[in-house]
Amino acid sequence: MADPIRIANCSGFFGDRLAAAREMVEGGPIDVLTGDWLAELTMLILARARMKRPGGGYARTFVAQMEQVLSTCLDHGIRVVSNAGGLDPEACAAAVEQLAGRLGLAPRIAWIGGDDLMGRLGELGLGEQALTANAYLGGWGIAEALRRGADVVVTGRVTDAALACGPAAWHHGWARDDWDALAGAVVAGHVLECGVQATGGNYSFFTEIPGWRERPRFGFPWAEVAADGSAVIGKHDGTGGEVSIGTVTAQLLYEIGPPAYLGPDVTARFDTIRLEQAGLDRVRISGVRGEPPPATLKVGVNELAGFRNTVEIALTGLDVEDKAALAQAAFWDACPWAPEDFAVVDSRVIRTDRPDPASNEQATAVWRLTVMDPDEAKVGRAFTGAMIETGLASIPGFYAPSGAPGPGRPYGVFRAAAVPAELVPQTVHLDGEAIEVPSVAPPGEVAVEPAPEPAVVAPGGPTVEAPLGRVAGARSGDKGGDANLGVFARSDEAWAWLDGFLTVERLRELLPEAAEPAIGRHRLPNLRALNFVIHGLLGEGVAASPRPDAQAKSLGEWLRARVVEIPEALLAAGVSGRETGGP
Repeated sequence: MADPIRIANCSGFFGDRLAAAREMVEGGPIDVLTGDWLAELTMLILARARMKRPGGGYARTFVAQMEQVLSTCLDHGIRVVSNAGGLDPEACAAAVEQLAGRLGLAPRIAWIGGDDLMGRLGELGLGEQALTANAYLGGWGIAEALRRGADVVVTGRVTDAALACGPAAWHHGWARDDWDALAGAVVAGHVLECGVQATGGNYSFFTEIPGWRERPRFGFPWAEVAADGSAVIGKHDGTGGEVSIGTVTAQLLYEIGPPAYLGPDVTARFDTIRLEQAGLDRVRISGVRGEPPPATLKVGVNELAGFRNTVEIALTGLDVEDKAALAQAAFWDACPWAPEDFAVVDSRVIRTDRPDPASNEQATAVWRLTVMDPDEAKVGRAFTGAMIETGLASIPGFYAPSGAPGPGRPYGVFRAAAVPAELVPQTVHLDGEAIEVPSVAPPGEVAVEPAPEPAVVAPGGPTVEAPLGRVAGARSGDKGGDANLGVFARSDEAWAWLDGFLTVERLRELLPEAAEPAIGRHRLPNLRALNFVIHGLLGEGVAASPRPDAQAKSLGEWLRARVVEIPEALLAAGVSGRETGGP
């Protein structure tokens, strides 16, 4: 049986910390260096970059990182696996090869294709208007490239978790139907994929992290994946942040749906995960069960939908609502188009003002108007000019808090589709050879039972008004046009109360924006957590959402700030404090 493989992360998104690769390679022992550069929005960004510069549809920052660490990786036998290839994995691999030549190095570089379906839109029924269309491939192409000796593996659109699952499957020699082991690696990969979100980044209880003021530069995570798929999440010693049950739980809840987490290689059952604090900055993940994956692959499709623009006017002092009404009336009177002439109009008053304000900022709310339309001229100079020309003929205290408006900019919409996995094989390109790897998984049926629930009754007795965040953490984000909101407790007693208290109806009361959309509520007692999927809250995806927080990143913290009735016993028992054990 092989020793565990230590898989490190050095990027959670396109634009993440450039020094992270060097930090992970030089900060401690690792076997594989991975990084995630691709989000749904990133594919649209790369498409626009490729339109301006053919062959430029990949994350160039990855090449910059390789310049820092490639020599060290080769010297120490560290494999590199990255999805930075984006829309042009071949061009990305060529750029790394060119870099290696300049450095006097000769790594074996593989790139993986097959995900790009732009040449097959009609054949696969994906429509004809797509700007990008990429299948989410699994980790078996990565495993094959590593098996054939690749030092660097560059992929296009694979699942985020495949960056860890592929190397683990290669290292341990797993079969394609080792469902539990594969599921464990997928869970580990899900924890790693967003970088320092697993080590304290974007964490509800950040003030409990030792040295959070002095060392806000948190270390990136790694996962030691064992032969049975269990894993230990950690970070290099001496780096900032922490790895705790709380930080790992928060990341597990990020951008998920039901407990059956679908993937191209395996369906990982998140309701079977067990967490244990295994030491300082070490969390053990075990017990993960897996089921066969669906027979289809998810396809992310981006389409260019039109153009958008936003204007903002400050509403300062008294009569905020009346000022908003006058500002809107004056704007539309000056605008050459009426609201109904635009495809989308989003008008909202953002109440950031306070009574008896002690500063100019505390006295100010904002009227924010966003318009979208296929006609670029409608959202351009004539639209923004309507705000400018009312500068002396509108509300008292008129000014634009975000400065002078600019020209309209293009935006895209995202939609998810599905295609039969058997129609989309992966192709590993190495040393001039193209090796086809099937995407379709072997058939099978597995009956998986969720982990047993904590046998604890919610405390009764008197209640007191307090923010929900005193007893619960949260992590939220986007999945296409849907918002994902995970809420977790840190004791069995707090979980029992949270489970009974936070219903869909209660969530609608606490978050009025969620009053209308359909909401899915999913229980994860093993993690003491609830996951809500608020369908359609973000419209047609991040690039098309008019919400100020288009990715729903702050949705969980808004919920935690709401004041609710909480049992005094929960607050008195200190259950809002740090975890002492795992579920």
